[in-house]
This record gives sequence, structure tokens and C-alpha cells, in this order.
Amino acid sequence: MEENKKEQIEQEESTKTVEEMEETVASSGKEENQQNAEDNIPQEDELSKLKKDNSELKDKFLRLAAEFDNYKKRTLKEKIEMMKTAATDTVSALLPVLDDFDRAKKNADDENSAENFSEGVSLVYQKLYNVLKQKGLEPMDTNGQPFDPEYHEAITEIPAPTNELKGKVVDTVEKGYLLNEKIIRHAKVVVGK
Repeated sequence: MEENKKEQIEQEESTKTVEEMEETVASSGKEENQQNAEDNIPQEDELSKLKKDNSELKDKFLRLAAEFDNYKKRTLKEKIEMMKTAATDTVSALLPVLDDFDRAKKNADDENSAENFSEGVSLVYQKLYNVLKQKGLEPMDTNGQPFDPEYHEAITEIPAPTNELKGKVVDTVEKGYLLNEKIIRHAKVVVGK
């Protein structure tokens, strides 16, 4: 009997131990569920934070790419502009030669002049003028135009021969020139008042 009692006590203890273990497992399961629920909240916060960081980085990348694209366009435009105006000094140095050719041609075309403008010199004049025109040189058309200080340099004012020429260019003393639509020399003009 005593052994029976011992066995019974051992059995009760083992049952209690099993029950305690089941309770421990159950309670730890509840704790794990609570922990997992609590862990999900930080994971969701972390996920939303990562999404926000990702969108910020995308925005920074797009802005940087746009800025770089603008930089490339701006430098290309500056380079093209510089190439267009690189010949400004050379063309400006040739303008007095062109003026001399114009005066010689005008003098030779005058009926009272004893000088002739030979055919060879005329061809050289035309060739020089055409080459400069291909490079973007254009003479300003000034006679009869309204006086514009952006394009014209007034040397003097004279009484206008007609009312229509008041405030307009009466005579051009020195031609003005544009190189690729930029002024390289202002026209020196006489203005009617």
C-alpha cells in the first residue's frame, strides 16, 4: 500500500507537473502572441519609415538627375554660343577692310570718277563679302529707319529734309554690322530733327 501511495503521489506530482508545463506553455504562447503583436507594430513603423526614406531618395535622385540634365544643356548652349561668337574679333578686324572696299566701289561707280573697279578686285570683294556672310555677318539697314540707340550711334543731328525723316536716320556715315544677330559694330548715323 505504501508503494501504491507513493505511486499515486508520484502520479499526482507528474500530473501536476504536466499541467504546470501545459500552463507554462500556454502562458508563454500568450506572451509570444503578445510579443509578436508588439513586434508587428515596430515592423509596420519600420516599413512605413523605409517607404518614406525610399520616396525621399527617389525624389532626391530625380532632382539631381534634372539638375544634371539642365547643367548639360546650359553648358552645351554656352559652348555653341561661344563658337558662334569666337570669330567676333577676327571679323571686327576685317570690317575696316570691308569699309574700304565699299568706299572704293562707290567711288568707282561714280560717273565722274577716273578710277575703275577692275573685275578681279570686284570678284575679290564679292568673295570676301560672301565668306563673311556665311559666317553670320550682316550689314544693318539704317537709312530711313527710326533712330534706335540700341543699334545706332548718332554723330550729329541735321534739319530733316522732309517731315517723314524727323527722328529717323538721314545718312549713314559708317555701316553697322551684326554677327549671328548680335551687334559687333553700331552704325554711325546722321539723324533728322
